[in-house]
Amino acid sequence: MIKAGIVHEGAPIELIDGVLVHKDRSASGEDPMSIGKEHSLVVSLLGELGVELAEHGCHIRTQNPLQLSPYDEPEPDGAILRGRPRAYTDRLPGAADTGSVIEVSDSSLAYDRKTKLALYARAGIAQYILVNLPGRCIEIHEQPRPDGSYQQVAVRRVGETVPLRLPDGERLPILADRILP
Repeated sequence: MIKAGIVHEGAPIELIDGVLVHKDRSASGEDPMSIGKEHSLVVSLLGELGVELAEHGCHIRTQNPLQLSPYDEPEPDGAILRGRPRAYTDRLPGAADTGSVIEVSDSSLAYDRKTKLALYARAGIAQYILVNLPGRCIEIHEQPRPDGSYQQVAVRRVGETVPLRLPDGERLPILADRILP
């Protein structure tokens, strides 16, 4: 579609359930074609985790696609992946490469809690983290079920620890303050 000129390179879209869907990264009440300031800040803060993740044999990839099925290629705000970035030169990472997927949510909160959560759970993503900007908290969903839900949910706020799941199952504890605006 990019080659045919139907979709522009870099357009804010992703493939969800076989449908091209607009990625809403705006702040509530703002132009849905814009990226909210807090959303942008949190994605940058996620990138700062790279050095620590590299010490554990993995890295964080921001706003890039994951190949979950022939019909699902979401572009989460963050994904903690096995190995180094060049390991994915010839292919997109998939669920088996992923320890945690992170979505930063403001105006997209309801969509991320329902559609994205179900997509990641069905794909077997072990940990889905939702950075809830309006609620000023981090929602941690773990133990995915085939029905598109997660068995365990926890909420962390400023001053509390978020146990990021690495691809090998190990945990990297970070303070919520490091990724909340």
